[in-house]
Amino acid sequence: MSIGDIWNIVILAPMINVLIIVSQYLFHNFGLAIIALTIVIRLATLPLTTKQAKATKSIQELQPKLAELQKKYARDRQKLAQEQMRLYKESGVNPAGCMLPMLIQMPIWIALFQSIIKVLAVIPEDFLSLSKFLYPTWSSVFTLVPLESRFLWLDLAVPDRFLILPILVGGTMWLQQKMSMPAVADPRQQAQSQMMLWMMPLMFAFFTLQFPSGLALYWVASNIISIIIQYRVSGWGGLITPKPTKPVKTPFKLVSREETKREVTSSESAPSETKSAETTPAELPGKKSIFSYLPWKSRAQHKKK
Repeated sequence: MSIGDIWNIVILAPMINVLIIVSQYLFHNFGLAIIALTIVIRLATLPLTTKQAKATKSIQELQPKLAELQKKYARDRQKLAQEQMRLYKESGVNPAGCMLPMLIQMPIWIALFQSIIKVLAVIPEDFLSLSKFLYPTWSSVFTLVPLESRFLWLDLAVPDRFLILPILVGGTMWLQQKMSMPAVADPRQQAQSQMMLWMMPLMFAFFTLQFPSGLALYWVASNIISIIIQYRVSGWGGLITPKPTKPVKTPFKLVSREETKREVTSSESAPSETKSAETTPAELPGKKSIFSYLPWKSRAQHKKK
């Protein structure tokens, strides 16, 4: 048995049959079935998604320290790698924590992607291919196909000609990436982040013009759920730029020109007052002693002493 057969039996066939049965309980509306199954899958993988978002936030908080290490060991790549791993270990951050949950979820997303395309069969050859994946024991599955492909203004089997879904796909993906984008000090990394911020949404919006609208509906629903999860973990993140802190101004007192002259005059006169206090009046040349102003009897008594 090849890997393709294992994939079809274990993952793809259950996804197709569940998608058809879910549409039966949602008023035979395949669009609602896509949205409902997307929500169920995202809720089932919520612990992995939350772990990925938290790991991304932790790495964002380490960006200033990582930038310092890059400046310090710019010429020694080996030492830089060692110091970065030491910083990750001390902070309790696993760099693979951002990628591992995504790798685990990728098979589920690919299976849902293929299921939507196969269920939306529009030609007889596609129906023959779809019949290979239907469970013979589930008789209701055969009675439900082909499914109704109309949902709102959309025909889920063909691309959206009104260009509303491509705009929603690109806009929601840009919003989710902007919320999770780290603040990078390095100009090169900042340029790369900006390029990825715009390239991925534009690329998926272009794919939406080529693929059936049912797949675009899945992308929109998945992106909205990702935005909600990202907001619960890190808030609006990169959407809100931090306001620069204003320097604290120390209070000062306005001094008039007259007060300044007064202070200068008092400071210049202070030494002379000190000198006059330390020097007795008798020692001052050319000036009469204080005893000369006393009555003559007191002056005579002072001379006897």
